[in-house]
Amino acid sequence: MLENATPDTSPQSSENAEPTSAGAQAREHARAALIWARRVAQEGPEQLSEPPVAPTVAALSALPVAEVREQLDALLLGRHTQAGLDALLQTGALSAWLPEIEAMVGFSDGEWRHKDVWKHTKQVVWQSVPRLEVRWGALLHDIGKIKTRRIDERGHVHFFGHSEVGAAMFRKRVAKRLGFSGALYDRVHFLILYHLRASQYDAGWTDSAVRRFAREMGDGLTDLLDLSRADITTKRPEKRKRGLRQISELSTRVAALKKQDARVEPLPKGLGTAIIEHFQLPPSKLIGDLRKRLSAEAEAGRIESQRDPEYYIAWLEARREELGI
Repeated sequence: MLENATPDTSPQSSENAEPTSAGAQAREHARAALIWARRVAQEGPEQLSEPPVAPTVAALSALPVAEVREQLDALLLGRHTQAGLDALLQTGALSAWLPEIEAMVGFSDGEWRHKDVWKHTKQVVWQSVPRLEVRWGALLHDIGKIKTRRIDERGHVHFFGHSEVGAAMFRKRVAKRLGFSGALYDRVHFLILYHLRASQYDAGWTDSAVRRFAREMGDGLTDLLDLSRADITTKRPEKRKRGLRQISELSTRVAALKKQDARVEPLPKGLGTAIIEHFQLPPSKLIGDLRKRLSAEAEAGRIESQRDPEYYIAWLEARREELGI
């Protein structure tokens, strides 16, 4: 545990006394505590054995937001984030600046013999890629669980709507308290709100469903998938493998469909209608077969791509008997 700060009771003359010395000392204790927690995250848990003087919550709360954020950002990007977060808890910094996180300590989520949400959160942060947006998203992704925990008649624990509640808590409280703004604010809010989306995927999703998912996630997709991988902390090996495999499959399908959709269509729009009108054919399978043949010829380089419909009609006209037109 941290040592308690001992007030300086030595006599001072009224001429030499600094009216703000006690407040300045308290701020230095608070500043030193944050720096220590950051060092623990960067250098390793052995630093936990050399704690600074314990600051008061009031002194921690009085530190400038920019200074607090600088230390917290650096801590979250450290190699030993679990120890660093324990150090924040030990100093009282969570109570002062992140009470939503402090509330997780000892709070169970009902998975695998009542997994501690605080321990789960620390593991998610540690497992996540060291990008600031993802690390903040990992730290805050489950803050809504505290307010949404319900136990059904069979004793099962549920957190219905915790993503939405957590995103609202971030928007209304955490972001204002810690000065989040701009792109970082948007991305962290996005990750909290949608952190469960990737885990809802299954192999039965159609290509249209995968495209819709990718479109809705937009440029946050990579961060979301990285957070989703980190969010798998189950102690059951098969469940963990299944979860990682599921996210990997979703990522692969999104990439394949993006590549497919980015390919330039070799034939111009309206060619099917032009074929029907020129050859006076009814809409039928033959029209589709003719388009497939033209696409294959264009992709093989035997005819040019993206020419006017008349170019392709002339090619078909020259092979009318062969094509059964």
